[in-house]
Amino acid sequence: MTAVAGPVPGVRRTPQPRERGMGASILVAAISSAFGTLLIATTGFIGAWLLSDPYLAGGETVTAVVAILSTLLIAVAMYVAAVVTTNTFATVVAGRTRQIALVRLIGASARSERRRVARQGLVVGIIGAVIGVISGTAAAALLLEGARIAWSLDVDYPLLQPALLAPPVIVALTTWASAWVGSRRVLDVSPLEAISGAVERNTREAASGRARRVTAATLFVGGTLVLAAGVAVGLMSPLGVVIAFLGGILSFTGLILGASMIMPLVLRTTGRLFGPSAEARLAAQNALRYPERSSRTAIGVVIGVTLVTMFAVAAQSARELLIRSGGGEPPQQLLSLMDTFAAIMTALVAVSAAIAAVGLVNLLTIGVIQRRRELGLLRTLGFSKPQIRRMVLLEAVHLIVTSVTLGLLLGVLYGWAGAQALLGSVGVPPAFTSPTFVAPAVPWLTVALVVASTAILTVAASVAPTRLATAAMPMQALADD
Repeated sequence: MTAVAGPVPGVRRTPQPRERGMGASILVAAISSAFGTLLIATTGFIGAWLLSDPYLAGGETVTAVVAILSTLLIAVAMYVAAVVTTNTFATVVAGRTRQIALVRLIGASARSERRRVARQGLVVGIIGAVIGVISGTAAAALLLEGARIAWSLDVDYPLLQPALLAPPVIVALTTWASAWVGSRRVLDVSPLEAISGAVERNTREAASGRARRVTAATLFVGGTLVLAAGVAVGLMSPLGVVIAFLGGILSFTGLILGASMIMPLVLRTTGRLFGPSAEARLAAQNALRYPERSSRTAIGVVIGVTLVTMFAVAAQSARELLIRSGGGEPPQQLLSLMDTFAAIMTALVAVSAAIAAVGLVNLLTIGVIQRRRELGLLRTLGFSKPQIRRMVLLEAVHLIVTSVTLGLLLGVLYGWAGAQALLGSVGVPPAFTSPTFVAPAVPWLTVALVVASTAILTVAASVAPTRLATAAMPMQALADD
């Protein structure tokens, strides 16, 4: 049959941002846009204050550092949002496999279907970006006015500037690109799948992508070597942190690409901790059966936990080095300044973790919706509603515990590497000689907060899926198409 690229009669072609899963994608885009807008406005205000105050030496240098830092934080938030959005659209497309195959069966081409998904991503991105820039600008206006009153600042800084348009534009384009990347599965959907109704690829199919495996391994191994080189260069120059930063990005991107191969190994180990009950065994098997779905759900949490832990470990390691160099009696004023800076950085990076949390709840909910027939079959085989709820809850716990553990380990490693690359060439008292070994220091309070937040997230993330899992009667779930 000849495929056609144009519209197919009788098939709805317009993007539907109100479809299940798109609301959370709009929220992710709105948070990213609002965060970028607020950060640009506040750092611009701080820069204007530093430049206008004659008593602040080196104001231009500090302003440049603040601007670079804000740019990096915005880039991190956009990166996390792009990963979450890509995973959301990939999951949505996987659930539409049979629908897409039916449209292909009556003459549509795979590329036209992919363009339709990309247009949907653009609509979602624009809506979220507009909401974000409006709310971010309003929050910035209140925050800056509060700062002027609280600290009696007379700073002439116009809030509405062209730079505020950058975050919403970037968010809209990023969401569109993420939808395009996440919809690549459309190209593999054949008309025959309209009959089979296949949705997700299983473990064997997911592991068969040789190009992706090679790319992931190359990025991870190459990035790790670059990271090690950055640490080595850091023994002679603080510029080693730039090399280490690049190596961290490359190696972590390799981990993300290879998540569908790595996560099953980790999930298999975690699954043994939940006991031999039928619900626990099914929860563990569900996580392993479709590794792409599990890795998409988990990787956002891994990113968020890694980022928060990385900044906290780097700051704590630098603090411990300062204490050690002072013979156990460091200047309290400097320590207070470092602690304040670390707290602010952790709070800013936590925005990325919040974006990842939204993605987790969204993907868990979509996953349950796409498995209504499977859950209905379990009900007909004798599973009670409480057993279904426990199974879905254990799946969420299984994924989140694994993600947090992996994120904490990676965060400690990357945080120490960054601190070592930055401070390894700095001579410390009493000898003032380098190289200096920066011992990794784990901020246990931050770790405890991450674990507590994870427990809350687990409960919140499982509420909607468990409710949906038990809402339909068994025969109704089996009849759903």
